[in-house]
Amino acid sequence: MAEVMILLAAKKISVALGNEAINQATSYFQKYVTQLTELQGSMGRIRRELRLMHEFLSRMDVRNRYNKTYEIWVEEVRVLARQIEDIVDDYLHLVGHKHDDTGWFTYLKKGFKRMKGPNALLSLNRIVSSVKEAEANLVHIFQAKERWVLMVRGEATCERSSYIIETSRHLASISCSLEEEDLMGVDENRKRLREWLTSDELEREVIVLHGMGGLGKTTLAANVYRNERENFECHAWVSISQTYCIRNVLKCLITELFRNAKQNPPTNIEDMNIEGLQNELKIFLKDHKYLVILDDVWAPEAASDLFTALVSNLKGSRVLLTTRIDGVAYLAFPDKRIALEPLSQIESWELFCKTAFAREKKQECPVEVKHVAYQIASKCKGVPLAIVSVGRLLFARDKTEEEFRRIHNQLDWEIINNPSMEHVRNILHLSYTYLPTQLKSCFLYCSLFPDDYLFTRKKLVRWWIAEGFVEKRSGSTMEVIAEGYLKELVHMNMLQLVERNSFDRIKSFRMHDIVHELAVDLCQRECFGVAYNDKNKHGEFLEEKDERRMVIHRFNKDIGQSIPSECHLRSFIALDKGIPPSNLLPMLVNKCRYMSVLELSGLPIENVPDAIGDLFNLRHLGLRDSKVRLLPNSIEKLSNLVTLDLCTSKIHELPRGIVKLNKLRHLFAEKANDCSGRQLRCRTGVHIPKGLENLRELQTLQALQLQDQSLSNLRELRQMRSIKLWDVKESFCERLCLSLRQMELLSYLSIAASDEDEILHLSGLIPLPPNIEKLRLRGRIAQASMLLGVVAAEGVQNHLYSIHLSWSQLVEDPLPSLSQWSNLTDLLLNKAYIGDELVFHQGWFPNLKELYLGDMPHLKRLEIQQGSMANLQQLFLVNLRSMMEVPLGIEFLMPTLKSLGFVEITQYFLGVLRQCSRISCGTRWWYTLIGEASQESKGSDDEGIMK
Repeated sequence: MAEVMILLAAKKISVALGNEAINQATSYFQKYVTQLTELQGSMGRIRRELRLMHEFLSRMDVRNRYNKTYEIWVEEVRVLARQIEDIVDDYLHLVGHKHDDTGWFTYLKKGFKRMKGPNALLSLNRIVSSVKEAEANLVHIFQAKERWVLMVRGEATCERSSYIIETSRHLASISCSLEEEDLMGVDENRKRLREWLTSDELEREVIVLHGMGGLGKTTLAANVYRNERENFECHAWVSISQTYCIRNVLKCLITELFRNAKQNPPTNIEDMNIEGLQNELKIFLKDHKYLVILDDVWAPEAASDLFTALVSNLKGSRVLLTTRIDGVAYLAFPDKRIALEPLSQIESWELFCKTAFAREKKQECPVEVKHVAYQIASKCKGVPLAIVSVGRLLFARDKTEEEFRRIHNQLDWEIINNPSMEHVRNILHLSYTYLPTQLKSCFLYCSLFPDDYLFTRKKLVRWWIAEGFVEKRSGSTMEVIAEGYLKELVHMNMLQLVERNSFDRIKSFRMHDIVHELAVDLCQRECFGVAYNDKNKHGEFLEEKDERRMVIHRFNKDIGQSIPSECHLRSFIALDKGIPPSNLLPMLVNKCRYMSVLELSGLPIENVPDAIGDLFNLRHLGLRDSKVRLLPNSIEKLSNLVTLDLCTSKIHELPRGIVKLNKLRHLFAEKANDCSGRQLRCRTGVHIPKGLENLRELQTLQALQLQDQSLSNLRELRQMRSIKLWDVKESFCERLCLSLRQMELLSYLSIAASDEDEILHLSGLIPLPPNIEKLRLRGRIAQASMLLGVVAAEGVQNHLYSIHLSWSQLVEDPLPSLSQWSNLTDLLLNKAYIGDELVFHQGWFPNLKELYLGDMPHLKRLEIQQGSMANLQQLFLVNLRSMMEVPLGIEFLMPTLKSLGFVEITQYFLGVLRQCSRISCGTRWWYTLIGEASQESKGSDDEGIMK
């Protein structure tokens, strides 16, 4: 499918026809208005064609998937879309630079190696000619389609949808071929389903089974349906697709329900409209106890459209939905949902052996192949359909280590190519087929990374935005929209959630192994990008397939040969933190002038070449954890740069031209002085030259070394969401608060005093800005109880979830003030209080999940009353040297506590811990002695289990 490339090319033309580009072009080419008008007209027509082509391909019938002629045509469309993108990039490069008399020839020589001639008109004419040729090729390619490509096409929506319903039903029958003996680990869920179906509740109830494709939702539903349907007066099973036709589904329901009730369906059913079909169904179901299965529902609207006809008749009727979309699951009450999870290792192995070694004695794996067989089974990551499919593949093979090793080594190929694995491919391919184009791009992007790669939300979102995958919507930032894409992929089970942060936002996730293998295959078919490592150098095909993205898993000395001289790479991401070729960065800069994402974080790069400024398209530059000390002045030419990540590099000061990057939204430039984070000046920021107020698009500034000069300009940064400020002096505070109050969208605020004696007067922030979610204060605080105790104004939602106080050295107990923030999920107090007692009273901090108390040498007593911190999951007590007894009431936390750490404790206190009966036996806790590494213990009186 070429929709991804077409959409990206159309977006690029929209940029070229935007006001900024048109104004620049008009200014630079005043003498060539005719050519410019002609060019813009052609680009407008191409964009119109591409948008229509995109819509056409997005709605193309899935039956063309194996149409080779159609696939060749789509490949030609993809190639043309890429050529158009390159031409438009050349044009944007041409109009995006000022052309003075002295620099014009040099610019042409560097920027347009294929163009000869020292004048602007020649360059413009070449682009006009290329655009005209592309426009003609678009017309020709559709004429070729009409001549040669015979496609299966449902002219009416319902005709096409009818086919897709049948396709979905076919997939359902495949799942149902996993017979009852193949069901594993479902006894509890099957029991619950039967209880819900046969309960005495007379109200019609909606039940939902949800989970990723291949987990056995349809199989489990079919098993229960076959066994329980006779308890209902009528029943029906209908498979639904993402592009369902409500009229077809209603006809199918009426036909099956009437037939199973031993009645003849209405003879005029084919002539009825949707309203007539709904009324017919309502009248029939009104007096019948019915069971309806809606299998593979893709959208809440699909079920909602049917619920009006599936009447609640107080006869004990039931509607069971299966879905891989979390949003559909919300149609049922929480106590009527079952989320299917992958099988455990034990269950996976049992199912694998049952399938692969069905002829063996007791269905046991032969000893000689057990090790490699276990590796093969593990590759399926608990997905029953994959386990059974792989097991059946091995069933017919010789049970030798050599044969099993061969299968293991080529299992990725088998999943993609072996006909016996087509069931797995079909089910997961269907998920991809119906993704919106933007989500297809985001999904394929994830496939470029290694198996089990742990993605983080913030980093991936910034890459997606730089790639141009994220569409603009009024009222939302690109970051918010991209995070919505991520949520959709997780809710559709295309990505697996690994961890949420303390206030429930997605923090990290990965792609399931089986999904990853299929995504890699799709990525290669789409020529979307390549993964490069020293064992499998996919990059060798970079020139041949004109790939646009390269992710380096592991460097190889031959990598330079994989990047041709005329390279159209748009992204280069290095995951290997080893030593790259010495000429890597200069090579990329010289060969890949279209680059939009350059991620080299963690590499021991020391110098950035001046030629970096020639990357006119660059939107993301990552040099985090590098050894770079200076950025060249040419950085000011990166007019499209959105993210500049220099965090923990060696850079202390930014070049003056940094303030010319008026599209910059995220600037990371913090330095680490103390990795533990416990020193007052554990980190420092950078100095930004005069002109900070020009960076009006900045959303993230981490971190700024505050100076009198920059202080006066902060108030102009009205788009700021996240800001860290270091070296704050008492004399700055009044003006600082005035500036911060102008940042109405601010959600993360970190302020650090310049030294221990400086006092932060922050009364100007009372009450705190309404959108603040995270607050970090380092240093002494004036009027602390007032600042920390004044919640948002009445009627205004309280968004504050996280507070960290360090080096505050408060005399007054801060807990009574902090407890007023009822939404807090994360609280850190480090060297924040010099008193000897802290008491967490009943009802305080009801949503707190993480608590860190550290470096308070005078604290002797800690009490936790019953009903306080009722949801705490992590508790860390660090360097509390005066504490001689285990906190009173700690036993009240045990039901929810997942991690309990005692850090830098004395040998005496360790003895007290081991004898403490209030720490539940079985609770895993860990400790470190002063000056020693961490160790772990399992509960009280269990001194022998130390790890």
